[in-house]
Amino acid sequence: MIVIQDVTLQRGTKVLLDKASVTLNPGERVALVGRNGAGKSSLFGLLNGTLHEDSGEVVVPAHWRLGQVAQNMPETSETATAFVLGGDTRLQEAQAALTAAEASGDGMAIAHAHTLLQDAGAHDASSRAQTLILGLGFQVNELDKPVNSFSGGWRMRLQLARALMCPSDLLLLDEPTNHLDLDALVWLEGWLKRYPGTLLIISHDREFLDAVTQVTVHIEHAKLNRYGGNYTAFEEMRAQQITLQQAAYSRQQEKIAHLQKFIDRFKAKATKAKQAQSRVKALERMERLAPVLTSADFTFEFQEPPQLPNPMLAIRDASFGYRGADYVAPDASNAGDVEDFSTSHVLREHQLQTGEALADVTASDTVILRNVDRSVLAGQRIGVLGANGQGKSTFVKTIAHALPLLAGRITEGKGLRLGYFAQQELDVLQLDDTPLGHMIRLAKAHPDIAAQAGREQDLRNFLGSFQFSGDMVSQRVGSMSGGEKARLVLAMIVWQRPNLLLLDEPTNHLDLTTREALAMALNEFEGTVMLVSHDRALLRAVCDDFWLVGHGTIAPFDGDLDDYQRYLLDMARQKRESLAEAAGAARQSAASSDKPALSGAEQRKLQAAQRQLYLEQRRPLAKRQQQLEQQMDKLNTEKAALEAQLCEPLDPGAIAEAGRKLKQCTDALEEAEMDWLEVSAELEAVEAAYQGAAA
Repeated sequence: MIVIQDVTLQRGTKVLLDKASVTLNPGERVALVGRNGAGKSSLFGLLNGTLHEDSGEVVVPAHWRLGQVAQNMPETSETATAFVLGGDTRLQEAQAALTAAEASGDGMAIAHAHTLLQDAGAHDASSRAQTLILGLGFQVNELDKPVNSFSGGWRMRLQLARALMCPSDLLLLDEPTNHLDLDALVWLEGWLKRYPGTLLIISHDREFLDAVTQVTVHIEHAKLNRYGGNYTAFEEMRAQQITLQQAAYSRQQEKIAHLQKFIDRFKAKATKAKQAQSRVKALERMERLAPVLTSADFTFEFQEPPQLPNPMLAIRDASFGYRGADYVAPDASNAGDVEDFSTSHVLREHQLQTGEALADVTASDTVILRNVDRSVLAGQRIGVLGANGQGKSTFVKTIAHALPLLAGRITEGKGLRLGYFAQQELDVLQLDDTPLGHMIRLAKAHPDIAAQAGREQDLRNFLGSFQFSGDMVSQRVGSMSGGEKARLVLAMIVWQRPNLLLLDEPTNHLDLTTREALAMALNEFEGTVMLVSHDRALLRAVCDDFWLVGHGTIAPFDGDLDDYQRYLLDMARQKRESLAEAAGAARQSAASSDKPALSGAEQRKLQAAQRQLYLEQRRPLAKRQQQLEQQMDKLNTEKAALEAQLCEPLDPGAIAEAGRKLKQCTDALEEAEMDWLEVSAELEAVEAAYQGAAA
């Protein structure tokens, strides 16, 4: 187990941990939470040995292997598969032992090295590495591409895959979802649920933490506080704890005031001096409770739009993509699309004057989406779903006038006013300027709004509502955190009083508190929202309709986010099956073209070895599948009994208890079903690979 005992850690003049203690048991999946700057990443540094405590003790079992994502951008011409395969440290050690043994000619050492290779899973290492790569959003034709050919966001995905490839007892993941879209995030959740070691995660994604973790460690006031349960359970327990602490503090303050009042009243009277003195001593002996100090909640709201055209947009036979040489290959760090402001200015001026965009595709254009016919109505809440690189951001950017329309027609409602949050919006901010400077420029660009709220003091007051107060309004934007920059962008959007919000991954730099504030503000917003996000909690809280971007077009998605997750798992299974079929075909081709014909005995020996390997791979999966089926049968029976119980007349307490048990049962059943789908997909892939090899 991991034991942190009375640890003090100081960085510069700031004390991050002050005699903090916590114990983590083997196999626990732990969420590490706390406000920005509380010391979460520094605690990771203590565990991986890059930082050392100033006092106290950090004990991690010496024999544990550590897995973590390297923060440096990989620069290598290795193929994606080879790079990820290099993360399997046990396999690399076995291969090094074999190379050394063969060089020395030591037969015993060679035999031992082959045993190590077998124990390290050398026979299926490449397929395991490729499964990780495909799960994180890569295509089959990219498995053998060199790492240097990928852009930054994709390389960070490869670093994550390499960390997952490492056979580890302790896995440290710091914001692992930052470069992932929803399909890769769902896959990662499933993988981490099956991880057998001890897992520590830092993340601002509530639903991701709820799905994966079972213990929460909260860093607050330089202490480590352990809570049993996922993030939602932690919030509930902490709220109860704060309520109890506040009540105890209030009672003590009343008692102190009562004692002090007696002392002040009777300390000068001889007849009461003894009693007054005893109360003075009682006050001195009293262990004072500290007041409950919690982080101030951040809230904001969108102002009522001046008008709400209906429909907001009418899109007819439209094609979306890039003009000529403006196309740049997709990057996972910005969901696959690159803005082009220069070529869209003429189109934007036309739209501003006529409310309509009309265009035709040219031979040099790159079309990503075509034949799109959709209408956006006043008050709609649309979640835009789709795998990375399918064109979500291209679509939103074209609506926002950041890219030109390639063909078809977009008609804007009269009085449409856009509020656009782009993933690159943080980079668009002028780093040498200040928040107040940004707002002053914005006021000059929008004199109609500035006429009502454009004075400098008005702008200062407005920035204050977004936690830019005092000297912060004059602080260089370049010195601010990503979360502070995101809040500034939100402030600039809110000030413009839009009636259509186009939000492309707005939560990438937001902490949990700001994400919740954004969800509340969007729910109260009277206009229309189009949201691209991998934050499922935000999508669930805000969106009523979903559009699916894929296969070159946009269509309504008939279902909710749970249905979409099942759709993604089915797509992942099909991808694995395709890989298995391709691998089987490659092996069959190599066997027929490169190898001489085998004798009957050799053929039987090869078939026996293939069948033995197949049985070794299939047996644990089939056993796990059977266990999950039994578990689902039991949960379905329990669920039916609870539903029947709730149909009976019960007292309020019994209803609440039965409802709580029903929710737990339903959540457990959903998790078991997801696990069953994953195991079934793996079992099908193993059987397909065996059949391909035997053919």
